[in-house]
Amino acid sequence: MGGFPVYRWRLAPDGLATGRQLRAAGLRPGGQDVAAQIERPRRRRGPLIAYLYRLDLAKPVRPMTPARRAALAKANAARRCCPICRRDAGYVIPASLGMCTPCAYPDEQRVA
Repeated sequence: MGGFPVYRWRLAPDGLATGRQLRAAGLRPGGQDVAAQIERPRRRRGPLIAYLYRLDLAKPVRPMTPARRAALAKANAARRCCPICRRDAGYVIPASLGMCTPCAYPDEQRVA
């Protein structure tokens, strides 16, 4: 443990939120340290852990700038481009394949 309180699943006090809950509310941790953690027990493995942040110290999410939007669009376009055939696959190429489906399975392609 990191010297902060540990709560059971769904028993955290008001005023604390996970990173996802902050994001859904349009907030971000803003550099604050973890205030607490919650643990969700599991049967066969160790518990799931989520870190909690104080809502009163959270800051608003920074607005998307045109440059950031362009960089994000470029990164997403690169994830759709097949490195083998250099075409836009129309979907994000799975990391498990590393190429588009027609390039990964050329024998299984049928004429529709």
